Amino acid sequence: MRSCDSSMSPPAIEIRGVWTCYGDTVIHRDVDLTVEAGQMLGLVGGSGSGKTTLLREIVGLLVPSKGSVKVFGHAVLDPDPMLRRMVRRRFGMLFQQGALFSALSVYDNIAFPLRELHVLDEEMIRDLVLLKLGMVELEPRHGRLMPSELSGGMVKRVALARALSLEPELLVLDEPTAGLDPDRGENFVKLIKMLQKELGFTVVMVTHDLDTLAGLATQMAVLADQRIIACGTPAEVVAVDHPFIRNFFCSERAATAMQKGAR
Repeated sequence: MRSCDSSMSPPAIEIRGVWTCYGDTVIHRDVDLTVEAGQMLGLVGGSGSGKTTLLREIVGLLVPSKGSVKVFGHAVLDPDPMLRRMVRRRFGMLFQQGALFSALSVYDNIAFPLRELHVLDEEMIRDLVLLKLGMVELEPRHGRLMPSELSGGMVKRVALARALSLEPELLVLDEPTAGLDPDRGENFVKLIKMLQKELGFTVVMVTHDLDTLAGLATQMAVLADQRIIACGTPAEVVAVDHPFIRNFFCSERAATAMQKGAR
């Protein structure tokens, strides 16, 4: 199986020797993972395996007990605040439930990261917000709505628009289709795939949904036994002989989803 740890230039994400411990409980043990620029990597694992924890360490929301996490060659928690801010502007994150600000309109949710830059006037912010709404197939009128007025699918689209507001090179997704019915989930996967093809950003996502995984991931990494047990193309990962991989990928439903995604 081809390693995910080969690169001629700084990768989008480079994790080396990461340990995550809560008291005596070890979540991650010496985890290594490299994601090259432009890849779409799906991170899968059983419940409690630490998938979302690793995702949060990638974006600097959690600090690993030991080891290093770099994004585009720079430590995501670099002690230099200016460099840390620069790194964080290069990625966007879509949280599982959207994490929209409930007191802000759709427009203001998307405008929030742009206003935080303190370099754009309101006219330019307005143009960018309308552009991002259009990118996720929403209309200007939707900008007036409050999060409580949105369907689940619209929440996901608004959250995606906000995540893309600073034109990131890396998009981090935590269960991107959770809570959506199959049709809306499939449409959301198609939207992300279309945007990735147009904009070329790297995608790292945690998902337990086989259809989402098959529809988006060009690479997969499997987290089990406190470490990455397999990393490569979907075909390479499925071929690894491990109990979790057999249980997760070898059902009839999994085979159907993977075949559909390969088309």
